[in-house]
Amino acid sequence: MSRRPGTGLRPFSIKTKLGTLVVVSVFITTGLLLVALRTETELRFITVFSVIASMLITQFVAHSLTAPLDEMTTVARAISHGDYTRRVRGAGRRDELGDLADTINRMADDLEAVDRHRKELVANVSHELRTPIAGLRAVLENVVDGVSAADPETMRTALKQTERLGRLVETLLDLSRLDNGVVPLKARRFEVWPYLSGVLKEANLVAAQRGLTSGSGSHTRKDVHLHLDVSPPELTAHADAERLHQVVANLIDNAVKHSPPHGRVTVRARRGAQPESLDLEVLDEGPGIPKSEWHRVFERFNRGSASGGDGGTGLGLAIARWAVDLHGGRIGVAESSRGCRIQVTLPGIVPSQR
Repeated sequence: MSRRPGTGLRPFSIKTKLGTLVVVSVFITTGLLLVALRTETELRFITVFSVIASMLITQFVAHSLTAPLDEMTTVARAISHGDYTRRVRGAGRRDELGDLADTINRMADDLEAVDRHRKELVANVSHELRTPIAGLRAVLENVVDGVSAADPETMRTALKQTERLGRLVETLLDLSRLDNGVVPLKARRFEVWPYLSGVLKEANLVAAQRGLTSGSGSHTRKDVHLHLDVSPPELTAHADAERLHQVVANLIDNAVKHSPPHGRVTVRARRGAQPESLDLEVLDEGPGIPKSEWHRVFERFNRGSASGGDGGTGLGLAIARWAVDLHGGRIGVAESSRGCRIQVTLPGIVPSQR
């Protein structure tokens, strides 16, 4: 029967090895004393042989304990200097040092992932900022140089680039709130149909003018039809309306991006299992998400293999998951005969909230 690390005495633990060392030393000393009594060998020779044997065994055990510690020290020093590629080779040991090696390797994996995400964030933000800034600069330079007049059409172009910058800054602020955990949840009761109808109406309106406003939206898909399906029509829910808006807006944005020309995106709402809980689905008619990528969809900076290089930051779905997690709900990809289906479950009023 296997034991978890740190629970009880294991066959190859350091305690077992040290206990075995003591027992073996005692047996050697006792055996040499018996030999001395039977052969009438002088006690001083027996003492010398006993000390030498004990020292050799102790040296062997000590080397098996200190060698991994030296390697761990080297790896830890490399990690402290920013080299997250180093790993401890003794992770397969079945003792406390093996547990420590596993912990160091997991720490190195986490730090390497954080460092990779940091570099990806810098690259993504730099890419996202460069395009609207270049566009805004070109418009303003044309106005200053007299190439174009400061007419409403020119100003609308400049406004479009400014709003794109604003959306990126808002996304980064959401990311900062996500990391710091400083966003309070302001849950209230609301009617689902008029609420979601307003979210979809806003999405259609903004798409017709500037492109969908969401965590990472920057496209102008006007050909995709948004459909709302709420049953029963008088359905109510208990949630933070602002955070739920982030969830629905980001899911719609993602669905519209991957919809075919003149496709259809459906937002479906049903009553959940708990009082005023809510089951939401967002379905599109796009290529869908391979099952092998389902577990990565809501990771930060993940744009997916089917993203087509749309230039998004890859944060929209991560922010949606964060908002759902704040409610204590669940979000995930579900089976669908066509396109992609994202399911969201919000718990509503749990007993502790009453």
